[in-house]
Amino acid sequence: MKLENLKPAKGSTKANKRVGRGEGSGKGGTATRGTKGAQARAGYAHKIGFEGGQMPLQRRVPKFGFKNPTRVEYRPVSLSALQALAEAANTTEINVDLMRDYGLASKTDLVKVLGNGEITAAVTVEADAFSKSAISKIEAAGGKAVVTE
Repeated sequence: MKLENLKPAKGSTKANKRVGRGEGSGKGGTATRGTKGAQARAGYAHKIGFEGGQMPLQRRVPKFGFKNPTRVEYRPVSLSALQALAEAANTTEINVDLMRDYGLASKTDLVKVLGNGEITAAVTVEADAFSKSAISKIEAAGGKAVVTE
């Protein structure tokens, strides 16, 4: 097998339709464009979404919903994840940068610590927001919850 011997599989390609090549071609005269109208002329281009005068889909379907432009989106991090992080990093200070290093949050995320799971390590946790249950569990374990500005 050589590069110059390669060819497409049988039946996978078709010859282009040769239009506008006279009456003998069987596609002469109108060149398969039908008769008259803008679509029969050269340079015709319809608008995106145009459905021949029928009400287009994007106008038939009703609008709904609302996206609040001022909503603040937090990345949730559970206490059980912080406990595992404290053991893995062998540290008593956990901040957002450390969470990003260990894959708990991405670069642009704001982090909110939630009270899921248990924490036994006495750690100082620095995050953008905390739930009430998370604060109480961290302080019960002898740690501190610090909100970053």
